[in-house]
Amino acid sequence: MNILDSIKTSVLTPIHPAGIPFIALFFILTIIIGWFWTPLYYIGFTLTLWCVYFFRNPSRKTPILSGTNKNNLIISPADGTVIDILKITPAEDIGLPEGKWTRVCIFMNVFDVHVNRSPMSGQITYKKYIPGSFFNASLDKASNENERLILNMDTENGNKIAFVQIAGLVARRIICDVDIGHSLKAGEIFGLIRFGSRVDIYFPSEVSVMVLKGQKMIAGETIIGDFSKNAKPVKEITDEK
Repeated sequence: MNILDSIKTSVLTPIHPAGIPFIALFFILTIIIGWFWTPLYYIGFTLTLWCVYFFRNPSRKTPILSGTNKNNLIISPADGTVIDILKITPAEDIGLPEGKWTRVCIFMNVFDVHVNRSPMSGQITYKKYIPGSFFNASLDKASNENERLILNMDTENGNKIAFVQIAGLVARRIICDVDIGHSLKAGEIFGLIRFGSRVDIYFPSEVSVMVLKGQKMIAGETIIGDFSKNAKPVKEITDEK
């Protein structure tokens, strides 16, 4: 499916409420500028369609396991591409206990769906907003230097995870609709980042990692990790250098 086909499909796809003011603004400006010079109608109409495309919010079917393992899957919080998988000691700002944790970094370009979804079911126990720079979100230093919002969760299977919304080179707005004490279900929408960004997720280092670097993610659907004891990782993850 090419970009034009995707835009056509997006017209019939639900839109995240955060996008409605932008779509309305683009539409009104299209009418105004087109009144003065007809060719500008086409430019404005194209930009309006792109805005609809960017704020699309397609429905997703979140996978679950059966029986005692039903809450053991870690689901991708974002659409995009896995750019890094590493066992690291998180920065103090992340709010996790000391020790090694697996970090999976997902980069979202301007053509990806930017709605973020909860990776597991559980309760938010920590929230921290950190002002910062706006480096390209694909760079490793973006995790520690870019503007970001950190959430920690006590999951229903009794573990802790963290996920971080990170602003990128052109992103200037992180939207998070949850606070400490809020309960989320796996795959439930919790926020959005505008115009190119990244989401990092941290989970215990012993959890089996089910994705590879370079793999395309679908928020609310792609399985990133599995707490189940019999889960087989797709690749052994190395420690940070």
